[in-house]
Amino acid sequence: MSSSHIVIIGGSSGIGLATARRLMLSGCKVTITGRDGARLAAAKSSLGDIAAVRMEAADTGSLASAFAGIGRFDHLVLALGSGKGAGPFGTVSIGDVRQGFEEKVFPHFACAQAALPFLENGGSITFIAAVTAHAAMPGTAGIGAANAAVAALVPILASELRPIRVNGVSPGVIDTPWWDFLTDEQKQQVFADFAAKSPAGRVGTPDDVARAIAFLIEDSFMTGQTIICDGGLRLGV
Repeated sequence: MSSSHIVIIGGSSGIGLATARRLMLSGCKVTITGRDGARLAAAKSSLGDIAAVRMEAADTGSLASAFAGIGRFDHLVLALGSGKGAGPFGTVSIGDVRQGFEEKVFPHFACAQAALPFLENGGSITFIAAVTAHAAMPGTAGIGAANAAVAALVPILASELRPIRVNGVSPGVIDTPWWDFLTDEQKQQVFADFAAKSPAGRVGTPDDVARAIAFLIEDSFMTGQTIICDGGLRLGV
């Protein structure tokens, strides 16, 4: 894997940034993309010798030219997230659910599709869904549906796109900027509650998930699989 070129969509923060750092340490060439120019520049500064490309993944009309600018590569990681669509089923806004799909499902689908002409045979695509796709957690019907849609792509595309391998990772509760809508005090309490429900006894770090992603990229016998990297949270909710 050390000579591989890996493109991480959404690589400027959180899980994507941790994955970029881990893969660079293993000797890979890494290109990260992000829609926020300032955050992308900060990520590039923290990582050092890395290519950083401004990309709006939800703007499907611009993706072909963006990937053409990157050129050929070996592996694609889709680390795109959305916080929209959470809330009790009886009151969650359909508009929020729709926005969740527009921010996560459609960009995952469109980026994977646009990347195909530039992806080497024998390479891989790794989708990042979430544990809400697999666990019966009240209040997650909307966001869970979006993550389940992403996870559903994995076995279908693993069969359709071979010899390109397709896998996924579904993280649990991970300490990333995704939670920044909470105050520090609120976040501490939420994390403590989730840690108490988890057999691992803690919430995850971005590098916990990055390790799972790196494994799926490196192991050429892995395809059609989704690793649920949640510290066992789904067993306790």
